[in-house]
Amino acid sequence: MAERGGRSRERTGGRARKSYARRPERVHREGRRARLRRGWSAKRASGAARVLGLSNTRRAAVVAIVVCALAFTIAVPLRTYLTQRSEVSEQQQQREKLREEVAQLEARKAELADPAQVQAEARRRLRYVMPGETPYMVQLPEDKQAAPNQPPDEQAPPPTGPWYERLWDQATG
Repeated sequence: MAERGGRSRERTGGRARKSYARRPERVHREGRRARLRRGWSAKRASGAARVLGLSNTRRAAVVAIVVCALAFTIAVPLRTYLTQRSEVSEQQQQREKLREEVAQLEARKAELADPAQVQAEARRRLRYVMPGETPYMVQLPEDKQAAPNQPPDEQAPPPTGPWYERLWDQATG
């Protein structure tokens, strides 16, 4: 056995070779180091919980409360923002409608700047006539409107008397 050890020293330069039996210890040692590292970070994280005296459930509850508080803090300004955005879009639509109306009115104003156009409007809408002209009003039979429910032969006679008597008749009759 001594020869084996001597040979192995010669091959490795004086250091003893580690056997396969020790490799699991090395792996085990590395696992322990990793666990220690994790343990330190866990201890650091749980250190704040220890100071505050909180368990995992209580920590989760505190986190949930903080998240809810943040949500409510953000909800009101977000609602205001969205409301104002919709109001702005409505106002822009109304502004476009008003611009179109202004353009139409300016075009109408330009038309009415001509005296001939004003005279034609007065004749058509107000039925004005120039001095010396004779006005004629032609009334065609289809201009008179009959009641849609009754045939033209069976129309009721117009009511007679003052309005208050007609009202009283309608209320009592």
